[in-house]
Amino acid sequence: MGGLDPSMRRRGSFHLFACLLIVGGLLTLSSSVRADDGDGLTETGEQLRSDPESTVDLDGYFRGRGTGFYNLDLDRGPTPSGQYAFPLPLSEPSSPWLTQGDMRLRTDLTIRPRNLQASVNLRIDVLDNLTFGSTPRGTPLTTTSQRAPDFEDAFRIKRAYGQILTPLGLLAVGRMGADWGLGILANGGNCRDCDTGDAADRISFVTVLADHLWALAYDVGYRGPTTDRIEGRELDLDPSDNLKTATFAVAKYRRKWVRERRREAGRATVDYGAYVSHRWQRQDVPSHYLSTPDDVELTPDQSMRRGFQAIAVDGWFRWLHPKFRLELELAYLGARIEQPSLVPGVELPSPITSRQWGGALESDFGPPGSRLRIGLDLGAASGDKAPGFGASRSYQGDIPQPGDLDGAQANPPDDIQVNNFQFHPDYHVDLILFRHIIGTVTDATYVRPHMRWLIAEFGPSTLQFVLAAPVSWSLTPESTPGSGQPLGAELDPSLVYRNEGGFVLALDYGVLFPFRGLDNTVEGVGAKPAQLFRLSAIYEF
Repeated sequence: MGGLDPSMRRRGSFHLFACLLIVGGLLTLSSSVRADDGDGLTETGEQLRSDPESTVDLDGYFRGRGTGFYNLDLDRGPTPSGQYAFPLPLSEPSSPWLTQGDMRLRTDLTIRPRNLQASVNLRIDVLDNLTFGSTPRGTPLTTTSQRAPDFEDAFRIKRAYGQILTPLGLLAVGRMGADWGLGILANGGNCRDCDTGDAADRISFVTVLADHLWALAYDVGYRGPTTDRIEGRELDLDPSDNLKTATFAVAKYRRKWVRERRREAGRATVDYGAYVSHRWQRQDVPSHYLSTPDDVELTPDQSMRRGFQAIAVDGWFRWLHPKFRLELELAYLGARIEQPSLVPGVELPSPITSRQWGGALESDFGPPGSRLRIGLDLGAASGDKAPGFGASRSYQGDIPQPGDLDGAQANPPDDIQVNNFQFHPDYHVDLILFRHIIGTVTDATYVRPHMRWLIAEFGPSTLQFVLAAPVSWSLTPESTPGSGQPLGAELDPSLVYRNEGGFVLALDYGVLFPFRGLDNTVEGVGAKPAQLFRLSAIYEF
């Protein structure tokens, strides 16, 4: 959870039943069939064309952001486990202010061999979310410059895959983006304000039949211990501990330029799709990925039965009318871990199960070119009655207590279910509550009215005013810090200057009015309003 204060969190010994390490990390099943301008299976092949000579295309953007956080800890004090809603200033814990600034240069490179319907695609992020003032050359009093970060910090190769058009369809192989629908479950992080994004090591095949796209994909999401067999290559010591995913998808989809042309002609466009994913892992070697005080020798005794099975079903629908847009995504996740223990030789008597559901609806009303557009968005993510929101997938602290902000949602043998659905953190609903305090939409429902007003046009430039007012409630109030269903209401206005050449300057403000669900009932302290100020500059190319 983004709001945990590392300096004040109580750390406990590693629990055998810290099942969120397994359940939370493995339930993000992604089919990678992007429904809107991403690079999933519906967009696979977008870069293909046959040229007489080899060509190279480069797209991307540079982004700089500065953010001021005011009272995001809600001035409510710590929870029973010592958690805070947001980190506190180190030297002045009573101060309400914290700041952050970062940058990113995103580069999407497409290489096309000559006379071949094929491409090699790379995404390299340079100085990815690098904090302003980091890597100084010297001490605070002596530095006069920033030194270059290490290569692995300066350059992050997030995608590298090849694709080729065959007589039967399109074949893609490599590490590629994982996108689907609105992005509540699988999200490639393609938006200009995204911070993470999904990628998958995948083999996929897409073909067209009966005016629909049909896709198959096979992913390897995790592999266990390896050994050096040949210089520069690794040999997987146990294929049974690999985490694998198989996906089947079908979609009716039109390219963006086709949708826009139909809309200008006064014609509606209906697109839709559905997928089913199955993920499994038979064995596991926990010592390969868990921190231990001493080195553990890899022997057959370190391999243990896991018996993990999970399924994801997702449907997406979009109705693009000349005067409005309606878009919907619904998802269901189910999973079972036969043996949730993380210690070889020590077995827990009961399996861990999970049933999660989530959905989001987006709407915009107003014809193309209108100066004013309004809309109403809705969303919900299933919850779990265990204390805390369960937004962190790597929680290793003490067992959560009533009144905590976050914690593992399973605690065998009494609690053997994890039922809280988590929206992808790059699906943004607001500026404060879900994005920076809770960390994502989970165990909650929200209503989000919004508007966009074109204030003025200056030749190739525009100035817009954007306003959103999300209101949220918990679905299981007994899991909230304040044991109340209402969570809060926000006002999120923005001024956005945009030039057709690719420059965007945005000034964002957000204010959160917390409700009973965020109060500190243990200490008898009510949560106080929080504010956020952010200035962003984006240079697209």
